[in-house]
Amino acid sequence: MSESFRQYLRALPDFPDVLPEFDPAAAPADPAELFRQWLAEALEAGVPQPNACSLATADADGRPSSRMLILKDIDADGWHFATSRESRKGHELTANPHAALNFFWQPQGRQVRVAGDVVALSAAASAADWHARPGADGTENPNWQLYAVRPREIEFWQARHDRRHIRHRYPTR
Repeated sequence: MSESFRQYLRALPDFPDVLPEFDPAAAPADPAELFRQWLAEALEAGVPQPNACSLATADADGRPSSRMLILKDIDADGWHFATSRESRKGHELTANPHAALNFFWQPQGRQVRVAGDVVALSAAASAADWHARPGADGTENPNWQLYAVRPREIEFWQARHDRRHIRHRYPTR
């Protein structure tokens, strides 16, 4: 059974026949600008929830966990996401304030990785994010926290059928 499952997995299709071109030499100097371009192209290509990403955190002992969430914004503070301070990820971020985000747009053979230190944003920003959520009913949630990943690593990855995938890393602080 194990060998047949392995063969089954290896036979699954990976990327569509036509992939976008990507020339790192022509990429904008600001990684947020390239991200916005790629996000718009993913949306235009029909990728559902292209703002969804995997957030990887680790507890105080370095044991990792990951889950999917939604990117809220990118600005001078970093790449924003939110959660309850009482959630597993909230506790992990308190104990170990480092994280990685990974966006994957399979129809385009693209992914973006962002890793760095995580900072808690202001109570006012967190409250505003809570109230902007779909279905917000005007109640407060004092445990809701808006965070930002301050990148120390950003990498854009474009798949190629010849397996010579293109990686473009932006220098960060």
